[in-house]
Amino acid sequence: MAHFAEIDNNNIVVRVLVVDNSLENRGADFLANDLGLGGTWIQTSYNNNIRYNYAGIGYTYDETRDAFIAPKANCHSEESLDEATCRWVCTNEEHEVVIDGNN
Repeated sequence: MAHFAEIDNNNIVVRVLVVDNSLENRGADFLANDLGLGGTWIQTSYNNNIRYNYAGIGYTYDETRDAFIAPKANCHSEESLDEATCRWVCTNEEHEVVIDGNN
């Protein structure tokens, strides 16, 4: 299955839909016109094969990088965008990662 993200006027992902692989080469046109959904659709990859990251609601599509980028966590000012992965990373090795409240 092929995945397509709809972006708003600010390049923010508002939804992600799936089309059959047979429609992959015209998926954006299929969603916007054939299904009458309108909007701007950009293909994304569940396996991160294109555009660096799988698009999620709230992600930004960066046209210059041709990448979907997650919202910055804003936990601290030491996060920076890793240009190789288009993911936010912390540059302070002293910070602990807390998942589900457990260290």
